[in-house]
Amino acid sequence: MLKMIKRLSPLAVIGAVLFMVIQIVSDLFLPTLTSNIIDKGVTQGDTNYIIRIGMIMVGVSLIGITASVFNTLIATREAQKLGRKVRSEIYSKVEYSSNSEFEKIGTASLITRTTNDVNQVQMVTQMFLRLMINAPITLIGASILAYTRDPNLTKIFIYIIPALLVVVGTIMYFATPLFKSLQEKTDKLNLVFREGLTGVRVIRAFNQTGFEEKRFDTANRDYTQTAIKVNLLMSFLLPTITFIISITNVSIVWFGGHNIAEGTLEVGNMMAFMTYAMQILMSFIMMTMIFIFVPRAQASAVRINEVLDMENSIKDVKETENFKEEKSLAFEDVSFRYMGAEKSAISEVDFQAKSGETIAIIGGTGSGKSTLINMIPRFYDVEAGKILVNGIDIKKVNQVSLRDHIGFVPQKALLFTGTIRSNMQYGNESVTDEEIWKALEISQAKEFVEKLPDGLETKVEQGGSNFSGGQRQRLSIARALAKQADIYIFDDSFSALDFKTDAALRRALKESITEAIIIIVAQRISTVVDADTILVLDDGVMVGNGTHNELKKTNQTYQEIIQSQLREEEIA
Repeated sequence: MLKMIKRLSPLAVIGAVLFMVIQIVSDLFLPTLTSNIIDKGVTQGDTNYIIRIGMIMVGVSLIGITASVFNTLIATREAQKLGRKVRSEIYSKVEYSSNSEFEKIGTASLITRTTNDVNQVQMVTQMFLRLMINAPITLIGASILAYTRDPNLTKIFIYIIPALLVVVGTIMYFATPLFKSLQEKTDKLNLVFREGLTGVRVIRAFNQTGFEEKRFDTANRDYTQTAIKVNLLMSFLLPTITFIISITNVSIVWFGGHNIAEGTLEVGNMMAFMTYAMQILMSFIMMTMIFIFVPRAQASAVRINEVLDMENSIKDVKETENFKEEKSLAFEDVSFRYMGAEKSAISEVDFQAKSGETIAIIGGTGSGKSTLINMIPRFYDVEAGKILVNGIDIKKVNQVSLRDHIGFVPQKALLFTGTIRSNMQYGNESVTDEEIWKALEISQAKEFVEKLPDGLETKVEQGGSNFSGGQRQRLSIARALAKQADIYIFDDSFSALDFKTDAALRRALKESITEAIIIIVAQRISTVVDADTILVLDDGVMVGNGTHNELKKTNQTYQEIIQSQLREEEIA
């Protein structure tokens, strides 16, 4: 939590403390003035004195109110600014993290940490600038002033304060782990809920609605039971404190009454003492409220710091080397192993591609095709060997500069909320309409986009849900082409296309993209047959490298893939 507090502006904290001190001084001064009115004004019948002190009390109250308003304003602004800053830091951290770090925490947990956890920290930050400053200062000031009114009566607090501490300490001892557990169960609830929403079609198709409802009910019940335990535990706090305050009031009246009867204490001083006693006990109540929220905020802060302190496995460089004019891609004995895996996903892959060449990568499921191409934009970093883009080791250039040279189409076609035009401009803000239509034409999307009433201004729903799978795929391809990159990577991006559209798209790519390098990951032989070079992967090892005609004669793995997809007469 201290790491969060350190992000606050020092001037704002000083300002909040200053206004809070003014408010506290005003609050502590009022009981003294009340005491004076009673002892020197009411008892002596001095009306002028009562009016004069009354006016002073009004002025002091106005000063206190003004200071309180400014303190609240500063506290609220700083808490909101902190929340905005932390959310931005989490988002930036995740955006620049490698896939390994992203997968380690999970989407559902990241959403919870960015929203619920940050809100907890915001709330406690505001309390810090309000109650955490107010409570201790008021406690000390009220204790001193109460002692000056009657030293003997202050002995009551010797018994009351330890009792409060024991009650609060005991409850928080049991509540703190429950607060931490509550945040973790929020993660679980979000995970199940998110999976239920995103996978609703699959759930219905398999008639698993009942199963998913039970799964959600289990997570929901688990969260509810923990929340009930926490609230039940905390429910003992306020009644216990109220009981202690009542005992305090009775004790003050009892012993104070005896002192008044003996003539050792004036009525006004006793009323002032009771007010200071209430301020002391209210300070403890404020501190108790802090103790209610701080453990939960502490658990949230730890979870936030886990993300912010997460060390990125991909080390970026600040000063980047300049790419050479040549457009080339080279893998030099590249190997890669997923975190915690015993076996390498990619082993000693070695190949080169030059300007204008099309490289196809084919292999069975789990052979490492996607892993291989994900290392080019450094979604994962090589374990051994090196990758050269335009003659430069990609570890010697920063990721932003590297990815400026790459147009990437992932396996899952994803469009962003907006319009077709805004999606086409995603990788190249300065792309013209003419260039957009050219990219759409190459990707075989121009025909259906032209038929849309709004053309390029057609709205795109979240994830592109208002388009079919084939349309989303073609628009994703067009978005990459509109970027005008040196290397285009298509990660099984033609899978939703029919054979006719697939062939037309590949032909258009070959005719239009004459200088850039094209990398195609595919499952279908028909998609890779025209490539200049075909890489055959099997269990992370490159077992073949050549043209279609060369590989179908000499490579057993490639022959098996052909036989699984084509008839005998088609193979020949």
